[in-house]
Amino acid sequence: MAITPSSPPDSHANLSPAWYQYRADETLARLHSRETGLTALEAEDRLARYGRNSLPAAPRKPAWLRFLLHFNDVLIYILLAAAVVTGVMGHWVDTAVILAVAVINTLIGYLQESSAERSLQGIRAMLSSRARVMRQGRVQAIEADELVPGDIVQLRPGDKVPADLRLIAAHNLRADEAILTGESITAEKTCTPIQGERGIGDRSNMLFSGTMVSAGSAAGVVVATGQATELGRINQMMGEAKAQRTPLLQQMDRLGKGILGLILLMMAFLFLFAFILRDMPLGELLLALISLAMASVPEGLPAIISIILSLGVQAMARNHAIIRKLPTVETLGAMTVVCSDKTGTLTRNEMTVNAVILADSQWRVSGDSYAPQGEIVHETSGRPASLTQDTALSAFLTAAHLCNDSQLAQDPAGDWSITGGPTEGAMKVLAAKAGVTHATARLVDKIPFDSAYKYMATHHQLGDEHRIFLTGAPDVLFSLCECQLTDAGVVPFEREFWAREMARYARQGLRMLAAASKPATPDAAPLDHADLHQGMVFLGIAGMMDPPRPEAVDAIATCRQAGIRVKMITGDHPETAMAIGAMLGIGDGTTAITGAELETMSDEALAGAAQRYDIFARTSPAHKLRLVRALQQRGEVVGMTGDGVNDAPALKQADVGIAMGIKGTEVTQEAADMVLTDDNFATLAQAVKAGRRVYDNLRKTILFIMPTNLAQGLLIVIAILAGALIPLTPIQILWMNMATSVTLSFGLAFEPAEPDLMQRRPRDPRRHVIDLHGIWRIGFVGTLIACAAFLLEAWLQPRGYAPEFIRTVLLQMLVTAQWAYMLNCRTLQGFALNRKVFANRALWVVSGILLLLQLAILYLPFMNTLFGTVPLPPTWWGVTLLAGVGIFLIVELEKWLLGRIKKPVSPAAEPTGDRS
Repeated sequence: MAITPSSPPDSHANLSPAWYQYRADETLARLHSRETGLTALEAEDRLARYGRNSLPAAPRKPAWLRFLLHFNDVLIYILLAAAVVTGVMGHWVDTAVILAVAVINTLIGYLQESSAERSLQGIRAMLSSRARVMRQGRVQAIEADELVPGDIVQLRPGDKVPADLRLIAAHNLRADEAILTGESITAEKTCTPIQGERGIGDRSNMLFSGTMVSAGSAAGVVVATGQATELGRINQMMGEAKAQRTPLLQQMDRLGKGILGLILLMMAFLFLFAFILRDMPLGELLLALISLAMASVPEGLPAIISIILSLGVQAMARNHAIIRKLPTVETLGAMTVVCSDKTGTLTRNEMTVNAVILADSQWRVSGDSYAPQGEIVHETSGRPASLTQDTALSAFLTAAHLCNDSQLAQDPAGDWSITGGPTEGAMKVLAAKAGVTHATARLVDKIPFDSAYKYMATHHQLGDEHRIFLTGAPDVLFSLCECQLTDAGVVPFEREFWAREMARYARQGLRMLAAASKPATPDAAPLDHADLHQGMVFLGIAGMMDPPRPEAVDAIATCRQAGIRVKMITGDHPETAMAIGAMLGIGDGTTAITGAELETMSDEALAGAAQRYDIFARTSPAHKLRLVRALQQRGEVVGMTGDGVNDAPALKQADVGIAMGIKGTEVTQEAADMVLTDDNFATLAQAVKAGRRVYDNLRKTILFIMPTNLAQGLLIVIAILAGALIPLTPIQILWMNMATSVTLSFGLAFEPAEPDLMQRRPRDPRRHVIDLHGIWRIGFVGTLIACAAFLLEAWLQPRGYAPEFIRTVLLQMLVTAQWAYMLNCRTLQGFALNRKVFANRALWVVSGILLLLQLAILYLPFMNTLFGTVPLPPTWWGVTLLAGVGIFLIVELEKWLLGRIKKPVSPAAEPTGDRS
């Protein structure tokens, strides 16, 4: 709970004041607290008023209710209604089979549902469990959930901050706030009040719940607990962010409703026609109508969709992309925009020195990780550095190596890492690249870095020589130096030159760290700040950045080629973001918009800015969430990548939330639809390709299943209108729809990607999976199969064959037609029997399985009894096979004719406008 400055601490508050703008003593006064802490009575009273320092748990549906909710589907309603009618009529075998199909479909949906969203639990786990607090003038260790506004908390390195604090004392304090700000380096903290409005990343006198103290010690007064903390606000945004229903699920909902409406109309018409005009017996008519419903409902479709999506999930998992929610697979193929966090996603999250600026030379440094691999070369001539010839550079590298508290180490797997601050670590790696070691150097004394004076100094003995080294903020070192070092010797300091060079390199997104040195005497007194105010010689400046991942550059180019626009949303500074963006191919390197500018925009203006700009800097979690929503309102299908808690609400809101698996927090991973286990943006491009392939195969599968259902339905309609034998029983129809359709669909699920897959524009999610061409194909093929089956039935019926035999022949003919049409569906335009038909072994595996299933239903006695079939002589296998071959050839001819008149699809281009 936060307390407003105008209210006593026992009043309710809805808005948290800008505590960073007040002095420490002012903050204590407004909170009715003191440096010795609250009394036990005050703490107890405030705990009763404001509640515990914890985040509320989200209500969760019980497992049984979540299972039953999967029955809430129009296709399931049809099956349940059919089961009721057959049960009333006493056809218990049919009832049992129909109910089994409904339960199986529901169970598949329940199992494929991602494990419960644990995002809020993940955030709650980030809260510290214990805290050191001043109560009644003495330090006590208490449970962190007992903290109240006004408590004085003490912190040491490695502590997790238990609540939002206004600092009242700090010594050399640095905090890792990457989970909230996205900043790749630790933040310096002081107690000094700050004027004006500032974002979280610029509130240097505040510590926030869930962040980590990386160095120094501090004391702070609690200003917000529980849901009122910045972490609590993210928790609240997570609850408000609505998970998006994927385009495929929306389309399946519409398809199911359309099928239901059509079935009801047909059943009503046929009931009136057959009962009144044909005087058909009610029992026989009801069975015929149930057969019609069974024939028209693609019962196997939900199972098939789940299976194909699961296969896509498995394929992606082998390529470092874990899909947490099955429908996400096909949504990937529809993505039009990817909003990416910078730090750790597009960049390595490892500070690296890229340039060294000296008084008479500038050097470029290669290598982009903590591995000491790379070269230092002259910026203009390109010659490699020489420690013996380039004396000024050698002196700078010696200072970088020795005036440094970090350590560089290699683990058994060969990976390099640093202990200490990332800035110091970058300087240590720089020296290692040049081969600087100074193994015999002895540290005599040092002044540790402190944000109060922004430098670190050491006194070292190097053989017979003693020197003082100094590293820190360039502007501070400028004021301490009167001379600068060149290869020719020491010359007067030129401030204008250094300011000009710093500005040039800053435009490239580099952060600056300067170094200086001077001789010292062996008998010098302990190192003191006064020693640094005379005789210091300025050595140079290192320019460093968190470098882009090389593979991310290629991945972004691939996304652009596929018509996907990549936007960078980061908590970093605009200059850094623009420079990194230019290296990655995002934006033009000169335009960006900040969170402060977004703050003042209306939703309409924000939507325009979200479309225009590609780089968004100094953003907060709320900004990221608003940007994702704005893009979605413009009709974009938005993917959002990230690794910190600050990304979690936007990830949950996005159509595809993509978390990092290595450096990503548990909260982010639980909020995401997809996790990249290698933290590699390039993996996303591969996942998009896989998602597009899955959608293609889903579309082929749907266009494979629906004509068969149409053919079955037309057969029954024709039979009722003609007063002929009902060609298939409900249980035989279920066999076709569940056993054979599901089996054959596996062949299409393994179809390889089309060659032009990543040159297409993203598909419009509003465009139904069954477009006009699909409707024509379903109608044409369904009518073709129905007419072939009806002609066969019309030929058989007058020749005295038993109804069971006729139904068995028709069942075999329809299954064979399905198999032939599956081959047609391999490709929706070109000829199906190309060379790649043998590359997809699944086609032939499922063909073999289908053969075994048909042998079972035709020749096993208990299957004959269950499904009402009879054994067929081999001659009829030949007849039905000829029918299937004829259907295959006619469909291929139709494809060829349509291909001659259909316009070619234009290649993908950079999306430029509104999709709404």
